[in-house]
Amino acid sequence: MTADATTTTSATLDVQGLSCPLPVLRANKALRGMAPGATLAVLATDPAAVKDFAAFSRETGHELLSSTAEGEVFRFVLRRRGAP
Repeated sequence: MTADATTTTSATLDVQGLSCPLPVLRANKALRGMAPGATLAVLATDPAAVKDFAAFSRETGHELLSSTAEGEVFRFVLRRRGAP
């Protein structure tokens, strides 16, 4: 994934301090409540989240638009599957 600080998001989910699998589970719940094509930024501190969100994207069809890190905080931007 590339760093993309310009991606605007529809919502932000802060799951900092939570361990695997909670960040992905909470993101999945949030995405289910969003319109197709909407974007969700997820802030996480669990290093396993990097692989977890890549796998989550492949398995669910939600597009992982970017994955960046700043210090100990990882930021993932996902686009909900389906036509906008």
